[in-house]
Amino acid sequence: QVQFVESGGGLVQPGGSLRLSCAASGFIFEIYTMGWYRQVPGKQRELVAHEIYNGGTNYADSVKDRFTISRDNAKNTVYLQMNNLKPEDTAVYYCHRPNFVSDSWGQGTQVTVSS
Repeated sequence: QVQFVESGGGLVQPGGSLRLSCAASGFIFEIYTMGWYRQVPGKQRELVAHEIYNGGTNYADSVKDRFTISRDNAKNTVYLQMNNLKPEDTAVYYCHRPNFVSDSWGQGTQVTVSS
């Protein structure tokens, strides 16, 4: 059974940083692309970053140069380092395998950017 457990969210002031973690299980982690998504109430979930199994990365324009996705295949964990956070980054953040619609979603981790 595929599972994702996100952690590391919290309340941070604008300009601050957070590092999110996601522990994955139920599949061969090292051969799959992993992504970080976020969702705010009333809006569609959006993909903000993804990392291909071979290390290639891609970011949404809104987070480029501020967020960094990385992975530790030995720990089946994907990370999202978020720097220079802005109020518009406030959302629930999830990790998932892009395009695997049959995978369930984790509970997510709340990130709130506010002064």
